[in-house]
Amino acid sequence: MAAYWDQRPILVLGLGNPGPQYQGTRHNMGFAVTSLLARRNGLPLGRSGHRSLWGQGRLVGRSVILAQPQTFMNLSGEAAQGLLGYFDLEPGRLIVVHDDLDLPLGRLKVALGGGAGGHRGVASVIQRTGSSDFVRLKVGIGRPRYEEPIEKFVLSGFYADQRLLAENMVLAAADCLEVIISEGPPAAMQRFHRSYRNEEVEG
Repeated sequence: MAAYWDQRPILVLGLGNPGPQYQGTRHNMGFAVTSLLARRNGLPLGRSGHRSLWGQGRLVGRSVILAQPQTFMNLSGEAAQGLLGYFDLEPGRLIVVHDDLDLPLGRLKVALGGGAGGHRGVASVIQRTGSSDFVRLKVGIGRPRYEEPIEKFVLSGFYADQRLLAENMVLAAADCLEVIISEGPPAAMQRFHRSYRNEEVEG
């Protein structure tokens, strides 16, 4: 079977809001996953530019740029546009990692293309790159239990009884990213479209 990617770099963009006050919030799952991937592979996000913190190196045998926008969520596309332009890459070589309200906590979903699904960071990436033709790794955060406004919910930490599952999801999402990068999105879809509550879920 032919490899999904050629040997040019792959850009992995983890979405979130910069600043310590947002660390650990639901909306920062993209930051959490890419930070773990960077630590795990010795690829520090030590460079600043293109509206991002980023690093470049080898990851599971491929040339990868890991980046976290420093623009706040609804302007994430500025970072995507700047980095794609700098490295002369088309949107099809972009993987965006982000939280997803429509997936329950404990679920991951890999998608190719599609709309923003109400996610302002993804909408910004589509708008600034002029394309929806990029890979998404969606990390489920579920919906509010207590009728909290959505904006407050996504900018808050997980409920106490969800924290362990959220930590396990970050680990699983980092594993999933490594499969996307090394083998391609179809392989990751086969392996990771299931629940991390130790139960099988259709999808």
